[in-house]
Amino acid sequence: MLSERLLTKIVRECTKQYLKLEPATEARVPAPVPGQSYMLYMHVPFCERLCPYCSFNRFPFSEDRARPYFRNLRTEMRMLKDLGYDFESLYIGGGTPTIMLDELCQTIDEARELFSIREVSSETNPNHLVPEYLEALQGRIQRLSVGVQSFDNGLLKQMDRYDKYGSAEEIFERIKVAAPYFTSLNVDMIFNFPAQTEEMLRHDLEMVLASGAGQTTFYPLMASPSVERSLAATVGKVDYAREQLFYEIISETLAGGENPAYTFGSAWTFNRIVPTAGVSEGDAAGQGVSANVPEADPSRTGEPEHCGAQERPDLGAHKLVRAAGHDEGPMIDEYVVDYEEYPAIGSGGITYLGSSLYVNTFSLKEYNDAIESGRMSLSGKATFSLRDRMRYRFMMQLFGLRLDKQQFQRDFGCTVERGLPLEMDFMKFAGAFATNDENELTLTAKGRYLMVVMMRQFFIGVNNLRDQARQALPGDERELLFGDGSACAGCGK
Repeated sequence: MLSERLLTKIVRECTKQYLKLEPATEARVPAPVPGQSYMLYMHVPFCERLCPYCSFNRFPFSEDRARPYFRNLRTEMRMLKDLGYDFESLYIGGGTPTIMLDELCQTIDEARELFSIREVSSETNPNHLVPEYLEALQGRIQRLSVGVQSFDNGLLKQMDRYDKYGSAEEIFERIKVAAPYFTSLNVDMIFNFPAQTEEMLRHDLEMVLASGAGQTTFYPLMASPSVERSLAATVGKVDYAREQLFYEIISETLAGGENPAYTFGSAWTFNRIVPTAGVSEGDAAGQGVSANVPEADPSRTGEPEHCGAQERPDLGAHKLVRAAGHDEGPMIDEYVVDYEEYPAIGSGGITYLGSSLYVNTFSLKEYNDAIESGRMSLSGKATFSLRDRMRYRFMMQLFGLRLDKQQFQRDFGCTVERGLPLEMDFMKFAGAFATNDENELTLTAKGRYLMVVMMRQFFIGVNNLRDQARQALPGDERELLFGDGSACAGCGK
């Protein structure tokens, strides 16, 4: 549609402007603002296989590279503690965070000792949904996000995931086993693969519905120019013309009709509805009551148990999906919605604090050298104007389905209509707003799709930034990626 094509172009150009990096000279990120809430993002850039569609910082796994890296992640956490930071929420992305179970457990345990961590989210791959991992992670991780991408064996083979992570049938059974171990088990899916048909998509949806997953996220395929080239060589050329149709099928199947199985958590995240005693199914849908929330295990209410793997010699916002009756809302799959500002640790991490964005070096060697010398690995920086920050708030809150107009005016000193007149006019003309009063903006079905388009283009812009960072890698590390590098959890992000 015309509004989608126009929005794609607008966001692409805007993203180019405000993601222009300059060299960062700071030794550490700025100290926290008193009273401000922050989430901690941690990046683990190791994978057993490198997916052709993934732009995140990732390297083929080796224990020799991973152990010193995890050790430096823990040192970097202590740097943030020294700056005065505290966190209630930790998100661990990758790469594949669960790639070294003992190191991950030790790192989570230390984070809980240093900070007021109440909820931990982590990404993983289906081959790690086995008893050894599940038992070690239960109680340490509240929300586990599993990179499935598709339940079609042909597509899994195209993505080079079938042999390593198992068939669609094996993955499906592992998800059913793993779900009760966590407050929320999220199934990450990707739609609009070049070879994906409408029939394949509907089969994916049937499998998600039958899996018992409390949450699912359907990302549109997002590829920077460099990744588009590798995609074209492996799975084919991306076709955005059918993206809206596929999104409408997903939305209607999961959250449409009189008795939907899921409700929207964001424009592309869906939370399963579980009616509770005295709550009708319709009411539950409005409250976003989520599935896969087992009774609390009294033995796990204190400190996490020691990770069994440790006995052997030497994985942007979030609120957790919670049981009915808890005050806080469901957790969605993009931490940038609930936590607008967050420091990021680890190679390839991207920090957003105040009006500044910082990018950590993508080089493992440079990262380790920086941390071991007592400084952070900040390599690039972008500074946002007031208008850029307003646009960012507009996009992120609407992606989370509601923009708080009163908060916007308090934070920026003007109404959203005055601060962003062109953006408001475009969205009103496109029929994007279901509610537009003095307190809030909410979205129509068309508005939700426009937010998918906007976020898709924004993340493609971030992926371009990652591509630039990869170009600066030393020769031996470039060879790891572009030589015979041999897929990663969360690769749809």
